[in-house]
Amino acid sequence: MSRPSRLLLADDQPDVLEALRLLLKGEGYQVETARSPMEVLEAVRSREFDAVLADLNYTRDTTSGREGLDLLQQLVGLDATLPIIVMTAWASIDTAVEAMRRGAHDYVEKPWDNARLVAIVRNAVELGRALRRAQHLEHENSALRSAAATLPTLIAESPVMRPVLQLMARVGPSDANVLITGEHGTGKELVATWLHASSPRAQRGFVAVNMGGLSDGVFESELFGHVKGAFTDARSDRVGRFELADSGTIFLDEIANISIGQQSKLLRVLQGGELERVGSSKVRRVDVRVLSATNADLQEDVRAGRFREDLLFRLNTIEIHLPALRERRDDIAPLARAFLQRHAHRYRKALEGFEPGAMQALLEHAWPGNIRELGHAVERAVLMAQGPAIRAVDLGLRVTGPSSPRYEDLSLEEVEQILIRKALARHGGNVSQAAKALGLSRSALYRRLEHFRIEPGSAS
Repeated sequence: MSRPSRLLLADDQPDVLEALRLLLKGEGYQVETARSPMEVLEAVRSREFDAVLADLNYTRDTTSGREGLDLLQQLVGLDATLPIIVMTAWASIDTAVEAMRRGAHDYVEKPWDNARLVAIVRNAVELGRALRRAQHLEHENSALRSAAATLPTLIAESPVMRPVLQLMARVGPSDANVLITGEHGTGKELVATWLHASSPRAQRGFVAVNMGGLSDGVFESELFGHVKGAFTDARSDRVGRFELADSGTIFLDEIANISIGQQSKLLRVLQGGELERVGSSKVRRVDVRVLSATNADLQEDVRAGRFREDLLFRLNTIEIHLPALRERRDDIAPLARAFLQRHAHRYRKALEGFEPGAMQALLEHAWPGNIRELGHAVERAVLMAQGPAIRAVDLGLRVTGPSSPRYEDLSLEEVEQILIRKALARHGGNVSQAAKALGLSRSALYRRLEHFRIEPGSAS
């Protein structure tokens, strides 16, 4: 159900305001009143209205309409889609022409005809809504036109990533709040960036916040802003992260790390879309899509009383879970090549690729730090490399001990790939000898090599 239209009535005479309020309230409008140009501007800056009905004269014994015309010009500057109806007891064709020239929607003389005034207000409200819809659609179309060219590159060839990509494609263009889960280093911020870039909000701000780094003392100031003098170090007004992300997307990383007290403050903003800067009583509305991320089990945190269930409901309209790198080993090689290209360019080094032993080390490593660890390992190798290709020693990985894969953590196919690669490496890429060592026929091993896309020589 849509909300009733909200009108702002402005006049310096209380009896006029009351008469207008009763008339328009009876027509189903929500009505607020103001008695001076200053009150009108303050109201429009702090709240949303569908139309303004404003007198042209506010100072006693003044009939020029100059105050109202100046106010009209300021209101048009604040919001060009806000319809403004001007009203005066001193009819003048020149004043009417000037008001329309400055952007007024219509002109009403006092005393007014009730039926005509209601019709003018109704038309103004419909016009304002149409203008805002057109503006919104233009922003959406502009964002969608450029989204394809600005989407971050996702490397995801592993079968386990297919449902993840399909879910991202469905929810990306929506306004749904999304909770992204997965271990450290699995690419949660990249997914958040992709979701923002694929949405109609792509041309507006994407603001990332590390929630785990916000202490109770700065939480509200960072997220909601503060006004000058709100506390000792508040030497000037500060815009919070939510306001910076208005009409765009805010990404709340490490969301599980905020305290219960911080959770309640965040929930109030998510529920109503309204906030107050620290030290101010002015309510500000924000239109923000919320993406959040965590490596924690929030359902378990809810059961343990560490996380509010109502906040979790607000955050996870959709949940996207990112698999660990050990679950998507088909992506290790293409990810490594992409990191190599990036870092070789950054450090101005001419490198052809990875030696077979280096690629084998990458494929057999457990990657407890996931994609982030892989990126760091390749960056280190680029810096350490002395030849035309990356060697295993350049990577600095330990292939035994705590960094080695634990077979109980792997799928049957992953274990099979590792054993095949080890057999091929031991026998120098000789398929017949590797097959004999594995207890397979030569044709059976070739079928597995084709299935896993393993080149015999790459494992030696």
